[in-house]
Amino acid sequence: MRILIMLLVALALPAQAALNVFSTVPEWAALAQEIGGEKVRVASVTTALQDPHHVDARPSLIARARNADLLLATGAELEIGWLPVVLRESGNPRIQVGQPGYFEAAAFVRMLEVPGKLDRAEGDVHADGNPHIQTDPRHFLAIGEALAARLALLDPANAAAYRSGYAAFAERWRARIRQWEAQAAALKGVAVVSQHKAWAYLYDWLGMREIATLEPKPGVEPSVAQLARVRDQVASSKPRMVIRAAYNSARPAEWLSAEARLPVVVLPFTVGGTPQATDLATLFDDTVARLLQPLK
Repeated sequence: MRILIMLLVALALPAQAALNVFSTVPEWAALAQEIGGEKVRVASVTTALQDPHHVDARPSLIARARNADLLLATGAELEIGWLPVVLRESGNPRIQVGQPGYFEAAAFVRMLEVPGKLDRAEGDVHADGNPHIQTDPRHFLAIGEALAARLALLDPANAAAYRSGYAAFAERWRARIRQWEAQAAALKGVAVVSQHKAWAYLYDWLGMREIATLEPKPGVEPSVAQLARVRDQVASSKPRMVIRAAYNSARPAEWLSAEARLPVVVLPFTVGGTPQATDLATLFDDTVARLLQPLK
């Protein structure tokens, strides 16, 4: 009878708890969910309508970090203004830098716009290069493979599930990339103006040309005088559009649009940035569709 009772109790116990994943931005949360499925419990602590450079290390955010098994960050100093505070105040040894529970996506891609010298007088520059790596869908393959391996290391009982989750994602993703590249062929060589230096990897992927930025230095809000300089600078270059992220202030791009007769293209930047960008696949569906609209 005692053995029977113990067996019934064991059967009544909940299944192994899902791995708690804390993501600094929506794109890595979405990738972890694609790979981990029901084996992970994922939360992004920022939204697409927040500037990921500037986040308040709120007590609620620190509380989430305290219970995390894995922290997903972009790295390349994107979160340098707030993540160190979160890590320190969380008191969670599992997710500290250098531990298996700390994962930086930028470690697995080729970085662009790496500065020759670091000078903070030049604005919000990053020693390791431009951190907005999520704007090139090809990066999700290498990052996803590394993330699947890290999930398997932290949760070996479900290692096979993470491997198969990544394999299924990678097969779908490669097909999607071919589709997007075919759709976006007309964008190759197109000249554009950017509000912020957020699109280096997107432009590298699609062969687009950034001929000016509205911000005089990365992260520095442009004055009217600066916008006028950009207007004069691009007068003979004939860019096709001015591009801003959903979280950027609309005013600078709208000013240039009115002055230079350029359409403004608002890109989602990450999952949730527009009503259409509800997951990783629709993020790039919507991005490509919005970029093509001014060419029609």
